[in-house]
Amino acid sequence: MKFKAIVTVMLKKSVLDPQGAAVERALKSHGRSGLQSVRIGKVVELVLEGPDQKTVEDQAARWADQLLANPVMENYTVRVEPCS
Repeated sequence: MKFKAIVTVMLKKSVLDPQGAAVERALKSHGRSGLQSVRIGKVVELVLEGPDQKTVEDQAARWADQLLANPVMENYTVRVEPCS
């Protein structure tokens, strides 16, 4: 079966995010009110084949931990759904 794995990688809250801070300043300078903070991350979409959703989720999580994220500075989440 084909599955789509969506890996979202974000800097840990303890790590400064200068890109997020720049976007926050820009939004505020354009009069956007109510903004509390901005954090910038990345989304990686993978299409994988596997016998079941759990197996594909485990594989995507291993790849995220080993290659897609730096576990010292970043957290990640993995969401898997069947391909349509």
